[in-house]
Amino acid sequence: MRVALFVTCLADTLFPQAAVATVRLLERLGHEVVFPEGQTCCGQMHVNTGYPDDALRLVRRHVRVFAPYDVVVAPSASCVGSVRHQHATVARGAGDERLASRAEAVAARTYELSEFLVDVLGVTEVGAYYPHRVTYHPTCHSLRMLRVGDRPSRLLRAVRGLDLVELPQAEQCCGFGGTFALKNADTSTAMLADKMRHVLATGADVCTAGDASCLMHIGGGLSRLRAGVRTVHLAEILASTEADPAGTPVGGAVAAAPTTGGTR
Repeated sequence: MRVALFVTCLADTLFPQAAVATVRLLERLGHEVVFPEGQTCCGQMHVNTGYPDDALRLVRRHVRVFAPYDVVVAPSASCVGSVRHQHATVARGAGDERLASRAEAVAARTYELSEFLVDVLGVTEVGAYYPHRVTYHPTCHSLRMLRVGDRPSRLLRAVRGLDLVELPQAEQCCGFGGTFALKNADTSTAMLADKMRHVLATGADVCTAGDASCLMHIGGGLSRLRAGVRTVHLAEILASTEADPAGTPVGGAVAAAPTTGGTR
């Protein structure tokens, strides 16, 4: 299968290892992965902060770039959620029904990584090896927008060497929420403190999730505590093999990561 990688801004600029791991994993499963260089931001942050005109331009670009591909995969439930739940709405709000229809068509074949593996490819065993005690945080957009359910957990349980421990109060938000963490810093910090307490209670040495944004928030807090718990994207765990016996993040070199074209 030929798969287009929707890299997302955060993976492109801050966490390229998640995108590299996605490519390695899909190629290991026998699929061709292509990177459409014209892609930019999906426009989620523009929609969420009240800039529909700026979002509209990004929706037009996203649809134009990804329309030629039969399958689009992203290592981010948040950005896939935007493609599915915001793009057509933005287009209709601007009175562009044709764009809305095209956006819906692209959205219908856009998948978050765990959805693609379980629902499209029909696999949970991906040949991964990761000898660590891991807890999984279900991010809000994966849980409430995409409703990925137990797909990530099913994938993690099939990883050889991995000890998956349940996260207490797992469905509680970590407090990131994009600009929420900036506009409501005190509330965000309190929510993060709760999440970190629950992560530490598991005794896990790794906390994973399908969104780099939430992992950035949780990981930043844990690093300030010097807790010794790492945050690792789900894609990195699934891409790990016995060639990475320590479970080190794959694709560590930033130069190996794809770079989005155009302007944001």
